[in-house]
Amino acid sequence: MTVLSPRPDLWTLDPDVLHLNHGSFGAVPRRTQELLAMLRAETEANPMRWFRSVAERVTASRLELAAFLQTDPEGFALVPNASAGVSASLAAIPIPAGSRIVITNHAYGAVRYAAERFASANQAEVVVVDVPLEADDDSVVATVEAALDDRTAAFIVDQISSATAMVFPIRRLADLCRSHGIPSIVDGAHAPALLDAPAEEGADFWTGNFHKWPSAPRGTAGLVVAEKWRAATLPLIVSWSEYDERLPERFDQQGTADYAAWIAAPESLRVLEELNWPRRRTELSGLIDEGAKLVAKALGTSVAEVARPAATMRLVELPFPGERSPDAGEAFKEKVSLELKAEITLTGFDDRVFIRLSAHAYNSLQDYQRLAEWLPALL
Repeated sequence: MTVLSPRPDLWTLDPDVLHLNHGSFGAVPRRTQELLAMLRAETEANPMRWFRSVAERVTASRLELAAFLQTDPEGFALVPNASAGVSASLAAIPIPAGSRIVITNHAYGAVRYAAERFASANQAEVVVVDVPLEADDDSVVATVEAALDDRTAAFIVDQISSATAMVFPIRRLADLCRSHGIPSIVDGAHAPALLDAPAEEGADFWTGNFHKWPSAPRGTAGLVVAEKWRAATLPLIVSWSEYDERLPERFDQQGTADYAAWIAAPESLRVLEELNWPRRRTELSGLIDEGAKLVAKALGTSVAEVARPAATMRLVELPFPGERSPDAGEAFKEKVSLELKAEITLTGFDDRVFIRLSAHAYNSLQDYQRLAEWLPALL
């Protein structure tokens, strides 16, 4: 099979920088940026006319995004990001005093903070389930089941964890929660475009970002709500749309927000289609495997053994110099950015520090070779 060539021409990324962290903020294709600029210019040319047209345009975009996820459009709402989706989900669920919100040790930091906020406000507690990186699906389900009891108000789980790039068995976990009568919330921040039909997993709530792997403008995400929870699921901001009884529409317009990103988002989906995304995603998995091995060999470490790794992300253990702290990690990333002109991210798990490498259509093996050549000297 012929390997597809990288397509850096579709983006406006600085060619002198190694862009190896698509998983954090994505990268918006040139065509989508141009559409976004046109929409914002239209906004400023006649704001009154623009806002009269927003509802119809947002609806059209929302329907396209729901179709991309292969989910029920009546249960799909637009939100700014997955963190907002998790917060809206928690706000819809009864959390009695003395109850428990169960999460795993792979949970994204903002999601854990949201769980802690809602637990504290309701005199409940957060319980963290330890799931090893190498745990297979059976072990994950058994470990979670052991933590659920009649006091569990909700279970929150990553579909693809941010810190560890691990794919969780969401369908089985959702079925498990349903059998116990426990609402399940799936943080699918990384799932769109990495998993096919990611929202069709039977969870009570699912939320995911379009600004990551689908490369939509930042601030574009979706929230999928099971039918039984739709009436109770409300936007975090009370606005005029609050009076619409239907789930999607009540999220569509939150005052004078910038809706251009939501309206432009489907253009990025068309770029993916033209890239033959299913085939390219498969090839990117091979690319990130090879690239991660090159970097690990140069560092004298290894690629983390993850039971079910995400298609286009890998963890390379980093012999982190000096004190280990969030501030030290940020300082190291800044040093890599300034001195090596490379953009990476660091994650931590079980007292280990990793570089989480990403691969998208603009990457080539030479990107990882260059990082492998330069990074050891910096360390």
